[in-house]
Amino acid sequence: MSADTDVLVVGGGPVGLAAAVEARRAGFDVVVLEPRAAPVDKACGEGLLPGTLAAVRRLGVDPAGWDLRGISYRQDGTVADHRFRDGPGRGVRRTVLHTALHEAALAAGATVVPGRVGTVGQDDDGVTAGGVRARWLLACDGLHSRVRREVGLEVAPGRRAPRPRSSGGGRRFGLRRHYRLAAWSDRVEVHWGPRVEAYVTPVAADLVGVALLGPPGIVFDDELATLPELGDRLADAGPAGPVRGAGPLRVRSSARTRGRVRLVGDASGYVDALTGEGLRVGFAQARAAVVHLDDAGSYERAWRRVTRDYRLLTGGLVAAATSPVRRGVVPAAAHLPGIFGAVVERLAR
Repeated sequence: MSADTDVLVVGGGPVGLAAAVEARRAGFDVVVLEPRAAPVDKACGEGLLPGTLAAVRRLGVDPAGWDLRGISYRQDGTVADHRFRDGPGRGVRRTVLHTALHEAALAAGATVVPGRVGTVGQDDDGVTAGGVRARWLLACDGLHSRVRREVGLEVAPGRRAPRPRSSGGGRRFGLRRHYRLAAWSDRVEVHWGPRVEAYVTPVAADLVGVALLGPPGIVFDDELATLPELGDRLADAGPAGPVRGAGPLRVRSSARTRGRVRLVGDASGYVDALTGEGLRVGFAQARAAVVHLDDAGSYERAWRRVTRDYRLLTGGLVAAATSPVRRGVVPAAAHLPGIFGAVVERLAR
């Protein structure tokens, strides 16, 4: 059976659209399968670190937003600040970023079609999903990847998987809400409460996003009440939209390849949103997957390389955040600014 296209990208989120642009630049015909109409929103922190912003610009996209010049950890009056050394990142509303990437993929010549993946079948010559036959399939369909399950790469919670060593606690979830008020900082503020971390990210001059990360069952307003500094800032601000949720955030895969399928982005495995690196790592994976389409082993090695810092540093920080030493993270960062700055720069690059 002849293929309808060279590359089928399942999932039209930012990473899937980046993969489509990369594949078109490499000379492949590309179809993106996505059931939702653009723009697609998601519960996320919306802060693009400097390295992520550079990756977005490399894709030909420069979305509007709010310049971010550093990170500020805050807890009970203790503050640890670090200013990015190599220029700013940017707070960008997720729908604004998605619209820009969607337009870039279309401009590059990718075809975006509505549909769901259904079953996945493959043979020596190709792979079929969602009624489309392709030479290769890039699964960019997120934390709850249907493709990952279909091809047998899902690892059930609680089971061990052959994977690089990393640390981390139990299941965690994310909630996000926007507030209509003037941006008061050029840093991403991370407020550490008894149970949650609150990421405060200006995405426009008059719009601020607040994303909470914490254990199952967290209630947005209840947890906000445990963060008095942030609560005071938001006291007179009106919510600009509903609370959105995502999770569980910890996802594992037994491998990133099976036959002609490559797992990319969150579908390939995810530690936590704590360090805000998801998009940078996902864009790097998308590029590596296209470069190594015909070599599964090379993609596995490239995946391990581009995710190494994220897995180890994020895993270590999540382990601390979900342990008895949680309340010591911000004081330690304030007491050791050189180490705190080095970690931030490693993640921001």
